[in-house]
Amino acid sequence: MPISVLESALFKDMFGTAAMRAVFDDAATVRRYVETEVALARVQGRLGVIPPEAAGAIEARADAAAIDMDELRIDTEIVGYPILPLVHQLSRMCGAEGEYLHWGATTQDIMDTATVLQVRDALEIIDADLAALDGILDNLALRYRDAPMAGRTHLQHALPITFGYKAAVWLLMVRRHRERLAQLRPRVLIGQFGGAAGTLASLGGQGLEVHAALMQELDLGATPITWHVARDGLAETVQFLALVAGSLGKIAVDIMLMMTNELGEAFEPFVKGRGASSTMPQKRNPISCELMWSASKTVRQHAGLALDAMLQDFERATGPWHVEWSAVPEAFVLTAGALHQARFMLGGLEVDTDRMARNLDLSGGLIVAEAVMMGLAPHIGRQTAHDVVYDACRSAAVSRRRLADVLKEDPRVTQRLDGAAIERLCDPGNYLGAAPDMVDRMRARPYTGPA
Repeated sequence: MPISVLESALFKDMFGTAAMRAVFDDAATVRRYVETEVALARVQGRLGVIPPEAAGAIEARADAAAIDMDELRIDTEIVGYPILPLVHQLSRMCGAEGEYLHWGATTQDIMDTATVLQVRDALEIIDADLAALDGILDNLALRYRDAPMAGRTHLQHALPITFGYKAAVWLLMVRRHRERLAQLRPRVLIGQFGGAAGTLASLGGQGLEVHAALMQELDLGATPITWHVARDGLAETVQFLALVAGSLGKIAVDIMLMMTNELGEAFEPFVKGRGASSTMPQKRNPISCELMWSASKTVRQHAGLALDAMLQDFERATGPWHVEWSAVPEAFVLTAGALHQARFMLGGLEVDTDRMARNLDLSGGLIVAEAVMMGLAPHIGRQTAHDVVYDACRSAAVSRRRLADVLKEDPRVTQRLDGAAIERLCDPGNYLGAAPDMVDRMRARPYTGPA
């Protein structure tokens, strides 16, 4: 029985996605190892580093699908790394020409490059999910541009906003993540080939030429010097995933609170049985939000692990490198899972604008006390207006009366404002500020891809 939710038959599609798991599973990992070994032989044959006929035989015979995974597992446990056992099997497949496999390379070259190839595929999935989420949030922002609701600070009514404004704030985060993804690709999608200590000494004067050719063959970027112990690129990738998951967690918290019976303003899509309780038939639990929230917490821990993995000793690390073997794939799978849940949840979000309006009026106008204060300020001064309205708010709260009614009984107010003016100032729909315009501004700046 798997001990991880990412592999559990019960939970794996709640916390991750099949597409992302397929990028990092054992079969995919071995394919990337073999792809890198074959690409190395191919360019070395082309450059005359190894006999061209050996390179041709390796390319023709090295078959990831023919690897004996049980043998590879057993030998990996003995060696501590999978590449030497893999090369032994590939060498047998390739016959005498297999002697030219892995020429001038070291284990970390193959494993790091394979990881980068996997990261490239994984980022494509994340990119597509973010693009889809961008469209969903853009539509929500447009549809609810002018739908007033209570804005809340410190979990208390603050000022009126619109639900479109809230969705546009979420959209801002998603579009910035799309920018971040484009910006990090050149720093992260770089191959590794440096040999034993990173100096390519075993290839003599052809080391740098082979390095350049290999990166071109794999369509990866190259650094001017080996990055065996410079792990900031992969660490940045996991930090990026933590930022994405963190934003999804923030959205989840908002929707979970809005789903409470006390608020009842928005709900995850209804699917019969989803979110049901084993004992309480009335329950409709926020399942997608809970999974998004959980992912945000877990990926944050992987971000810390990736930073720890940067502390590598000398020119080839002892244990820190191994931390990435967990942190990178798990962070990708969890983030993909959270994005999948977000697309489902936000794509079918049920929004109750009537309930939003009722909640907006819950305090009897107290939510627009600032509007009254600013309406009085030109007549009696801001601080005095603040004190007058503060007293009125306290009286309205204690007596459970409308703020407008209390204000109409205060001569300090009625000497300056008539009843119609007080009612206008106490109408939340008249105090949305620039919220609708901000929605327009946000939507007018779509993500257009890297410059």
